[in-house]
Amino acid sequence: MASHQDPTMDPHSHPGPLPTPSTKPGRDGLAAILARPARALVALDFDGTLAPIVPDPEQARAHPDALSALTALAPKVAAIAVITGRPADVAVRYGGFAGVPGLEHLVVLGHYGAERWDAVSGEVTAPEPHPGVAAVRAELPGVLAGSGAGQGTWIEDKGHALAVHTRRAADPQGTFDALRAPLTDLATHHGLIVEPGRMVLELRPPGMDKGVALLDYVRDLGAESVLYAGDDLGDLPAYTAIDKLRSDGTPGLLVCSGSEEVTELSERADVVVDGPEGVVRLLRAIADQST
Repeated sequence: MASHQDPTMDPHSHPGPLPTPSTKPGRDGLAAILARPARALVALDFDGTLAPIVPDPEQARAHPDALSALTALAPKVAAIAVITGRPADVAVRYGGFAGVPGLEHLVVLGHYGAERWDAVSGEVTAPEPHPGVAAVRAELPGVLAGSGAGQGTWIEDKGHALAVHTRRAADPQGTFDALRAPLTDLATHHGLIVEPGRMVLELRPPGMDKGVALLDYVRDLGAESVLYAGDDLGDLPAYTAIDKLRSDGTPGLLVCSGSEEVTELSERADVVVDGPEGVVRLLRAIADQST
């Protein structure tokens, strides 16, 4: 895992050497990105990857050096895409992505790809919400109150989905475990699914995941190599998408923004870095070493 760095460091200081991926497919993926960066897609989760995890999701903001790393890398690659479960406009606001010189071709795929924000236009395109979301929105407070495990939880309304956070409960993991069954029942009754994450249970429509969003964008872009970085269970479909791309002949690199809360990603990743700070340093190192 990457060593800890002082977050007050000069963002333009040398990021250090690129880590060596632990797998041959990962080494091939990194080599392809560095050899032809103009044909590479760099895709990134937001929370836990570009932005540190915080107790209140509304206070999440991109790492202070994220924009400088992205603007260093963006001119050298085919595209940068932020793929998040958040609404696209929220990720844009919390990331500070709008109107940044050098990021004109950044794309934010929000709600697991159901929404798309393009920096070049500054506009969000999105479908109508699934009808089950409105029903769950109305019933969710009662389900939390009736479960006896709702104290200390917080509902985040994402428009196309609803998330129940347990990080601020007295027993975050116990509350998470106790709510999983009743929230799954509620979601299923209204045609939704439950996506577990780091002390959060998200109720959202089926067919929305980061793997689908990633594959669709890779095909639209015609990318010849792909990097994906994530930190949570919701990123596993994107990991699976990279595996599929590799099997079809498109090199890919799997990066885990390391955390002790989620081990499934670190066990599958080619490179594990030390949280958003490590992701920022990796992006800058790729920018520095791209031909």
